[in-house]
Amino acid sequence: MARRSLNEGVYLSKMNRNAGTIRLVKSWMQQLLILLGALLAALLIGAILLAIARSNPIRAYYVMFTGPFSSRFGITETLVRATPLLLVGLGIVISFRSGILNIGGEGQILAGAVTAAALALVLQSWPAPVLIPLVLLAAAAAGASWGGIAGWLKARLSVNEILSTVMLNQIALQIYLYLIRGPLIDPQEVAYGTGVPQTALLPRQVWFPRLVPATRLHAGLILALLLAVLVYVFLWRTTIGYRMRAVGAGPAAARYAGIRVEFYLILAMALAGAFAGLAGAVEVLGVHHRALEGLSGGYGFSGIVAALFGRLHPLGTIPASLLIGALILGADMMQRGVSIPAAMVMAIQGLVILFVVSSDILLRQPELLSRMVPRLAKKR
Repeated sequence: MARRSLNEGVYLSKMNRNAGTIRLVKSWMQQLLILLGALLAALLIGAILLAIARSNPIRAYYVMFTGPFSSRFGITETLVRATPLLLVGLGIVISFRSGILNIGGEGQILAGAVTAAALALVLQSWPAPVLIPLVLLAAAAAGASWGGIAGWLKARLSVNEILSTVMLNQIALQIYLYLIRGPLIDPQEVAYGTGVPQTALLPRQVWFPRLVPATRLHAGLILALLLAVLVYVFLWRTTIGYRMRAVGAGPAAARYAGIRVEFYLILAMALAGAFAGLAGAVEVLGVHHRALEGLSGGYGFSGIVAALFGRLHPLGTIPASLLIGALILGADMMQRGVSIPAAMVMAIQGLVILFVVSSDILLRQPELLSRMVPRLAKKR
């Protein structure tokens, strides 16, 4: 009799686990469909804009979606663009999970990039095994300091983090431009009188090694993938990560439980800034080998899309970064291959960002979707 009861208990336990797994899979499928629907809606509106501009939407989108995967160049360049997106996205995951919004990735990227370039040039006689980790740590510290300002303003003075991070982006941009046009400008640019705003070329020992010869794909990709795993372990397998997620889930309840909410808000923004600063350093050490104007390329904002598309999960951000990287590269190819104005490409990218970010409302409140579907059916 006891054995029978035990077997029934084991059976019921397995049934409950299977039911939980099915619910989880259904939830993920629903979220994926919502995100893909948002992407499709953005592309449909983009097709209307292309038609108004007298361009062939079918041909344009064909180039956009096939170009990044049609050659070794396309595949490797997609991975090159996915690397900073993943790093920024990991920081976004940490901050958003902690209940604070980081819109300051652009400024934090520039802070990390100029710090990495300056330190590498000052210490260029140092050996690579020492110099590269030091440069990466310094870039992360610079990004963390810049992000920590917004976190402190939010935690101590209740300053809206969206406003503060956007303003800090502009401050960081102006400081960055001043440095690469003034104190850090390449001496050869001054000697030749060209005045291109960029630093001198970094010493070769600090360059990231290429993963594929004759391409720009570098070892920064491996670093980003390792950090994605570490962020997952940090958020879901450590006490600090649990407390940060608790703060994001309910700051009042977290404070009642004895968690220092203000401290973890500052920590979350500092960590988000550190990852964005690393993204800037990776672009300097792996791609451009110097700090120059236009280095960020909008990764600070596109990283938000990658994080949201990955459902604010470190591992989910990996394929999401690949997708967004492919879209960015495909948009560039579309501009060159179909002769579409640059403003139109930016408009399509903006639509993708707008719709994906807006779809997060449905993901957070799925009951809204269940209400909308019956209403649409009644109208028909």
